Amino acid sequence: MNKLLFLVVFYLTCFICSAQTIINYTTADGLIDNFVECIDVDIDDNIWFGTSMGLQMYDGTNWYLWDQSSFTSLLSNNIKAIKTTSNGEIWVGSDYGLNRLLYGVPGSVWLSYTTADGLVNNQIKSIDEDDSGNIWVGTSQGVSVFDGSSWTSYASPDLHWSGVSSTAFDSNGDKWFASPLGGITHFDGINFTVYDTSNGLLSQNVTDLVIDYQNNKWIGTGGGISVLDPSNTSFIHHTQMYSLSPPDTLNPVVDLEIDSYGRLWSAIYVGYLAKGGIAMLSANQWSNFDVTDGVIGQNIRAISIDSENSVWIATSSGVSKILSLPNISSNYLKNSFSFFPNPSKNQLHIVDNDSEVQEILIHNSLGSLVYIDVNFSKYDVIDISLFKQGLYYITFRCGDLNFTKKLVISQ
Repeated sequence: MNKLLFLVVFYLTCFICSAQTIINYTTADGLIDNFVECIDVDIDDNIWFGTSMGLQMYDGTNWYLWDQSSFTSLLSNNIKAIKTTSNGEIWVGSDYGLNRLLYGVPGSVWLSYTTADGLVNNQIKSIDEDDSGNIWVGTSQGVSVFDGSSWTSYASPDLHWSGVSSTAFDSNGDKWFASPLGGITHFDGINFTVYDTSNGLLSQNVTDLVIDYQNNKWIGTGGGISVLDPSNTSFIHHTQMYSLSPPDTLNPVVDLEIDSYGRLWSAIYVGYLAKGGIAMLSANQWSNFDVTDGVIGQNIRAISIDSENSVWIATSSGVSKILSLPNISSNYLKNSFSFFPNPSKNQLHIVDNDSEVQEILIHNSLGSLVYIDVNFSKYDVIDISLFKQGLYYITFRCGDLNFTKKLVISQ
C-alpha cells in the first residue's frame, strides 16, 4: 500500500474521529441507576445493562427492568456480568451465582445455577459462548462450562487460583483463559499452557482477552495491551493507547472489543487518577474518546458494539453511545469488488475489478473462521452449501486495508 494512500487514510480517519457523535443516557432518560457495571448487545440490537439495582434492557424506545422484587428467581440485583447468546438467551452473573433468561418481555422465564447445580464457584467474573453454543462461566475459582444439560469445571492447578476473568476461542476451537493474577492459559483440549510475565506478557493482571480473525490474542492487562501472535511465540505491546500526562502514562485495560471492520476498541480506567476513556486502533493508529469529547464519565466499566458498529460505553455516571465511525480504509475498497447473491444459498460469486484483493475470509457470527482464500485472482465461486443458515462476515484484505461486509446464508 503506497505511503500517500496511507497518509490520506490516516488524516481522514483523524478528521472523522474528531467529528463523532456521542449520545448519553442517564436515569433522566430511563436508566434505573447511573452506575452501570456491565453491558452487552443482543442479536436484535437491544442493549442490556447490569446495575446494582437489577438488569435493564433498552430496545431503542422502551426500557425494561428485571429485579428481585418482580422476579424472585433472580439471585441478586447486583449484576456483575452479562452475555447475550446466539440463540437469543440472556445470561447474567452476580456474586451469588448465575441466571439464564429464556424468554424476554413479556412472559420472562428465569433459571438459576449455583454450586449446588455444578458451578465451580458462585462469584461470577465473566460469561462467554463458544462456536458450539456452550456457555463458559468464569468465576473467582476457575471456569465452568454448560453444554445445555450438564456442567464441567476446570480449576487449580490447571488454571490459576485467582480465577477466570474472560474466556476466548481461537479458530482451532482451543480455549484461552484470562486470569486476574496469573496471566493467560491456553487449553488445547489436553494440555494447559501458561503465558505470563516470565515469557513476555506485560502484566499478570489480565482483565480481558479477545482473539481476532487472524488468531492474534489481544490481552488487556493492568499495564496495557499485549498481543500474542498466531503461532503463540511472540508478543508485541501497547502501553499508551490513551493519552495521559507523564509520568502517569500506563493504560490499565478494563474491557476489549473488536468491531466488524477489525478495529480494536479498548476501555481504559486509571483508578488512582480517576481518569479514563476509550481508545480505538485503526490503520495502526490510536484515537481517543473521553469526557472532553462528550463521553458521560471517566470511570469506564465496560464496552459493547452493536451491529452498526456503534460503541456502547458503561460508566459509573451513565451510558454513552459513540455512533458508528466510518472505516475510511474500507471506502477505498468497497467500490472495487462485488459479491452476489446476498442472501446466498449454494454459491457465492466474488468479482474483483481493480483492488488487488490478496485474501478473503469468512467468519460466522461468533467470530470463528469458516473459510479462507489466500490465492484469490479477480473472480471466484465459493461453495457455501454446507454452511449453516445465519449471519456471517466476509472480509477482503488488500495490503494494509480491510473491508468487511455482512453475508446472510439462507436455506
